[in-house]
This record gives sequence, structure tokens and C-alpha cells, in this order.
Amino acid sequence: MSAWSGRRLHFVGIGGAGMSGLALVAKQLGAEVSGSDRAQSSYSERLRTAGIAPAIGHDAANVPEGGDVVVSTAIAESNPELARARELGLRVLHRGDLLAEVASLKRSIAVSGAHGKTTTTGMLAHVLRATGRDPAFVMGGELREAGTNAAWGAGDWVVVEADESDRSFLKLTPDVAVVTNIELDHHTTYASEAELIAAFDEFAAKSGRVIAWQEARLAAGARRFGLDAGDLRAEAIELVPGGSRFRVVGAAASASPAETGVVVELRVPGEHNVLNALAALAAAEAAGVPVAEAAPTLLGFGGAGRRFEGRGLTASGARVFDDYAHHPTEIRATLEASKTLGAERVIAVFQPHLYSRTQHLAKQFGDALSLADASVVVDIYPARERAEDFPGVTGYLIAAATAKAAHGRAVWWIPSMDEAADLLEEELRDGDVLLTLGAGDVDSLAAKLTS
Repeated sequence: MSAWSGRRLHFVGIGGAGMSGLALVAKQLGAEVSGSDRAQSSYSERLRTAGIAPAIGHDAANVPEGGDVVVSTAIAESNPELARARELGLRVLHRGDLLAEVASLKRSIAVSGAHGKTTTTGMLAHVLRATGRDPAFVMGGELREAGTNAAWGAGDWVVVEADESDRSFLKLTPDVAVVTNIELDHHTTYASEAELIAAFDEFAAKSGRVIAWQEARLAAGARRFGLDAGDLRAEAIELVPGGSRFRVVGAAASASPAETGVVVELRVPGEHNVLNALAALAAAEAAGVPVAEAAPTLLGFGGAGRRFEGRGLTASGARVFDDYAHHPTEIRATLEASKTLGAERVIAVFQPHLYSRTQHLAKQFGDALSLADASVVVDIYPARERAEDFPGVTGYLIAAATAKAAHGRAVWWIPSMDEAADLLEEELRDGDVLLTLGAGDVDSLAAKLTS
């Protein structure tokens, strides 16, 4: 820890979930931390509380002399702060490099996969905290029980979310690697599914022990988890409003006979969260927490930020939930989970994320959104991409695909978020469930409708 004392780190894009978590941990480790972002975010106030005052707006003047500058893949070379850092000859670190530094300070568990990374990381951190292991953790959303997305606990383990989107997970060499699933999502990074699988194989080969979903195609041997299949499996699954109940069978150190299993109850809905829980339990077992000890604590897990997060009621009495789902598989899982809530209608508002993803997966998005009773599609959140590089690609492609798959159910294409809010204020009624879906800023719509 002494190596961090007196170290100066400046984060460009500090308001993001991953970057803010690293900034918080660096501060706890003794570094002097500063940063900036183009706008306020939900993490800005938490940073201020920790003694980090993020500058709003990117400006070369924000860059301190003599420090390291931390960037993510989303930061363009033209960013004035990155340009200033290069001009001054400062060391520029990718977010993944700093995460690898942090993970090397303790025994590490890295949670990877196309879907479920944040929730699984949160479940695992929750289990280790609830069983007295006091882990460090860095995740891409808030662990609600902890009230933060990162902390430096005094225990032996650090749990980190490992991102495959830019191959930065290959910078890690964890003691335990978790692979929740493998599916092509980042089309500008991977040319094919085979290339993606090869990257996960490389990640697994660098890890001391591998835990993977039963259906994930990996060359390396792994302890497998699954529904009614695998080394650690869920049986007798009951999906109930807002959660589930099931038996875990195959635990290496269960207090119950293996054929009977350990009962698990969850307060987060859907079959996909049963899989997330199995992954977390298998990882906890690898960290020395028997499944019989870990399983009861999952009832206390209230979810991660922006993962089926309840946001309250609209003026008309509709219930609003916000979710980070930004891939067809994730949208389908979220909509299927919403069916357990007993709503009269489930209405989905989707904000596509990235032009490239929209271009490649428009039909699949439409098929997934057609599970809703009604859908609203707003325009694309571009993130690091530029519209001029993708002529003709707008959210309309997804709206049209949804209308084609919806068999007459209502579908609206409303590019403006404000206009979508106006429509929903008129359309929503008591008994409805509204889901705001996407990895951009669609959560602001949930906030507006419930304020």
C-alpha cells in the first residue's frame, strides 16, 4: 500500500462506473486523485464525499503535472486532457492496466462474460462481506447493500469485474476466473465469434482456476455451473414475483447431503439471476466459503445499480424499473423476468447503445423487444462512436424490426427522450410496469417519470 502513498492519478472520464470505482480505491490506497467528465453522473456525489472533486467538462488545464493519467477506451485521442498529458510526457494508463495493478495487491477473483458480470460480481462481493471476509471489490454498478461500486476491504480477496469489450480483461491474471457466458456483442473489437472465444480461452489460460457456465465454449477445464446440469447446478427452480427459490446440488463442502442440496432464495428476478447466483456461489466456494454458508446470505442481496432496479411509481401508479440491458439476450432475460411481477402490461423503453451494435443486431433487438406488451424506441446513445461513420443507422432500424415481430402490439419510434417522456406520461396507467432499458442515459427517463 505504501507504493500508492503520494502517487498522483488523474482520471479522464471519472464519472463512469468503472473509472469512478478505480478512483475510489486509489484514494483509499493513499493516492492523490483528481479527474474530470463531460457531465455530472450518478457517481459524482460519491466521489465528492470521498474527497475527490471531479471537474465537469474536459479541459487541458485540468491535468496536474507530474501524475499518471488514466483513460478508458471511450476517451478519444483528440480529448484535450489526453492531448495535454502526451504533450507533458506524462504516463498514460488504460483503465485495464490500473485495474490489473489493483487486482495484483490481493488474491483475486475476476468475473467476466458477455452478460451478468456486474450482478455476479455484486453477488460475490455481497456473500464475502456477509460471511465476514471483508473483500475489496471494483464493479460496474453500485452494490446496493454497500452503497458503493468499489471499496478496499481488509480481507484477503479482491473481486473485480473483467471487461472483454476492449480486451482489457486479458491484462488480468486472476487466481480465480469466472466466465458467466460468451456471446458476440462488441463488433468493432472482435471480427467473429471464434475470435471472441479465443480471447476467453486466453483469459482462462492465464487464471489459476476457472469457473464457467455449462454452455460456455472454453478449451480449458473448468468447474461448470448450470440449470439442472454441471458440477454445481440449480434444481427445483421456482420463479416467484421479484425473485426465485431453488436447490443447489454439487457443492464440494455442503452441510447437506449432495443429493438433497442447499436451498437458495433470491430477491432479484429471473432465471438468468439463478445462473448469476450459481456463478457467485462457485466463486465463493473457491475463496474458501462453503456453499452451505454462502447460500443463505444471498437472500440479503438486493441487486446492483441499474440491474432491474426499482425506481418508484409514476403519477398514474405504474411501477418503473431501470435496467442496463443493452444486448438482445439481456433484454429478453429482463422482459421474461418482468413477467413474474403480475403486471397488466409491461411497457419497454429502449435506448440503443452504439451504432455498430444497432447495425449488426437490429433484428435480434426487435425479436427481444416484441416480448413486451408495448415498446418505445428512442435514438442511439453513441458513446465512443460517430454517426457519420454509420450512415443510415438509427434507432428506427430497431423500432421497425420490433413492429414486424410484435404482431400488432404498439411500437413507437420517438427519437427524443423528452418526447418519449411526454408520451409515457399520457399512456401509462395503474397496473403497468415500465422498463427503461439501455447502457446510455435512459435512466434519466426513469428518474423524470417518477419524480
